[in-house]
Amino acid sequence: MATEKLSLHTRNLHRNPYDFEQLISCVPELKQYVFINAYQTVTINFSLPKAVKLLNKALLQHFYHVKNWDIPDANLCPPIPGRADYVHYIADLLAEQQSEIPVGKFVEGLDIGTGANLVYPLIAHKSYGWKMLGTDVNEDSLKNAQQILHHNPELSSVIQLKKQPDSHHIFKNIVDVKDRFMFSMCNPPFHDSEESAIKGNLRKTKNINKSKIQKPLLNFGGQQSELWCEGGELAFISKMIEESILYSSQVLWFTCLVSKKDNLYQLALLLKKIKAVDFKTIEMAQGQKISRILAWTFISEQDRRDWFL
Repeated sequence: MATEKLSLHTRNLHRNPYDFEQLISCVPELKQYVFINAYQTVTINFSLPKAVKLLNKALLQHFYHVKNWDIPDANLCPPIPGRADYVHYIADLLAEQQSEIPVGKFVEGLDIGTGANLVYPLIAHKSYGWKMLGTDVNEDSLKNAQQILHHNPELSSVIQLKKQPDSHHIFKNIVDVKDRFMFSMCNPPFHDSEESAIKGNLRKTKNINKSKIQKPLLNFGGQQSELWCEGGELAFISKMIEESILYSSQVLWFTCLVSKKDNLYQLALLLKKIKAVDFKTIEMAQGQKISRILAWTFISEQDRRDWFL
């Protein structure tokens, strides 16, 4: 029998085993992918792209009241519980400046690389009422994200989208002079090449199926901008850190996921070099997978409190 997922954040709505009856009532099509495994647990085959996408659709509808969520087969299909964890840990980070988690539209967040799925802005707003700006270099991804907003018109005033016209920049062209964001967040491209991405996906698929599959199933999809960039994760986050200096007074906390623990040392050296006032690493766990949020700020502790007045 499945037990509570204690590794997830205490406010994460997905700590309990999936109630597939409820989820199927939201998305009937999911039923054909649900089965009882050898451990007598009701589950789906997570290596099947269609099954994962329908599960996500049901989770977003049931827990966050997002209607008609969908993404093209070629795009990244993210695990919802892990994405929710990132949002809740950002809420804890913001709560450090005051006695409680700030809620409502006065908290504005920036999602770098929001993708076709728009998951971070959806969960952030539905969980805490925050206003979100999602950005991406991929026109088709933004069109799909806009389609999700079209099906959920109540979100059009609190979730906005903006195209990054230059893939060499992260905050430039996005953050205007008048903008003030409480936080930025990002799930960066992990791999340094298409070949590396395919090998990584093959390993993931083998682990899920516990079998010797030779052809990788891209079960979480992924466009080039979602999965790889020159220099991989370290190069991307280093660029983000260096560019963040130019927007040091407009973003309270810059944050980014770091998959590879070995990269933290180099990133910490860079943050010291650019004289970040404060930075920290927040560990997250989803099952066996450990990930980390790197957070940094150029604003003193005293001045941080003024952002909430």
